[in-house]
Amino acid sequence: MPTTLIPSLSRWDQHGREHVVRAHRAGIRRTLRCGTCGWRKAARFLPYLPWLKAESHLMEAHQATVDPAAGRA
Repeated sequence: MPTTLIPSLSRWDQHGREHVVRAHRAGIRRTLRCGTCGWRKAARFLPYLPWLKAESHLMEAHQATVDPAAGRA
Protein backbone atom coordinates (compact mmCIF):
# COMPACT_ATOMS: atom_id res chain seq x y z
CA MET A 1 0.00 0.00 0.00
CA PRO A 2 1.51 3.38 -0.93
CA THR A 3 2.49 5.86 1.76
CA THR A 4 0.79 9.25 1.57
CA LEU A 5 2.48 12.37 2.87
CA ILE A 6 0.20 14.75 4.73
CA PRO A 7 0.99 18.08 6.44
CA SER A 8 4.12 18.94 8.36
CA LEU A 9 5.13 21.13 11.28
CA SER A 10 8.25 23.34 11.02
CA ARG A 11 10.10 25.14 13.78
CA TRP A 12 13.44 26.94 13.86
CA ASP A 13 16.04 26.71 16.61
CA GLN A 14 18.13 29.58 18.04
CA HIS A 15 20.86 28.90 15.44
CA GLY A 16 18.50 29.37 12.51
CA ARG A 17 18.22 25.68 11.62
CA GLU A 18 14.87 24.36 10.48
CA HIS A 19 13.45 21.22 12.06
CA VAL A 20 10.44 19.51 10.48
CA VAL A 21 8.10 16.79 11.71
CA ARG A 22 5.98 15.25 8.97
CA ALA A 23 2.92 13.08 9.28
CA HIS A 24 2.81 9.98 7.11
CA ARG A 25 -0.16 7.77 6.38
CA ALA A 26 -0.01 4.20 5.12
CA GLY A 27 -3.46 2.66 5.04
CA ILE A 28 -4.91 3.12 8.51
CA ARG A 29 -1.52 3.66 10.19
CA ARG A 30 -0.38 7.21 10.94
CA THR A 31 3.14 8.10 12.00
CA LEU A 32 4.92 11.33 12.91
CA ARG A 33 8.57 11.46 11.80
CA CYS A 34 11.25 14.01 12.59
CA GLY A 35 13.46 14.83 9.62
CA THR A 36 16.34 15.90 11.87
CA CYS A 37 16.80 12.97 14.25
CA GLY A 38 14.54 10.23 12.90
CA TRP A 39 12.20 10.27 15.92
CA ARG A 40 8.98 8.39 15.20
CA LYS A 41 5.69 8.30 17.02
CA ALA A 42 2.49 6.50 16.15
CA ALA A 43 -0.36 9.00 16.16
CA ARG A 44 -4.11 9.02 16.30
CA PHE A 45 -5.30 11.86 14.14
CA LEU A 46 -7.73 13.59 16.42
CA PRO A 47 -7.85 17.36 15.92
CA TYR A 48 -4.51 18.90 16.98
CA LEU A 49 -3.31 15.88 19.01
CA PRO A 50 -0.50 14.76 16.68
CA TRP A 51 0.73 18.32 16.21
CA LEU A 52 0.95 18.84 19.97
CA LYS A 53 3.17 15.75 20.15
CA ALA A 54 5.26 17.01 17.24
CA GLU A 55 5.61 20.48 18.73
CA SER A 56 6.60 19.01 22.08
CA HIS A 57 9.29 16.87 20.39
CA LEU A 58 10.72 19.85 18.51
CA MET A 59 10.88 21.95 21.69
CA GLU A 60 12.40 19.23 23.90
CA ALA A 61 14.79 17.50 21.51
CA HIS A 62 15.89 20.41 19.31
CA GLN A 63 15.01 23.57 21.26
CA ALA A 64 13.17 24.60 18.10
CA THR A 65 10.47 27.05 19.15
CA VAL A 66 10.28 29.73 16.46
CA ASP A 67 7.26 29.29 14.22
CA PRO A 68 8.17 30.45 10.68
CA ALA A 69 4.49 31.13 9.93
CA ALA A 70 4.10 33.48 12.91
CA GLY A 71 5.87 36.32 11.09
CA ARG A 72 3.51 36.17 8.12
CA ALA A 73 0.34 38.21 8.18
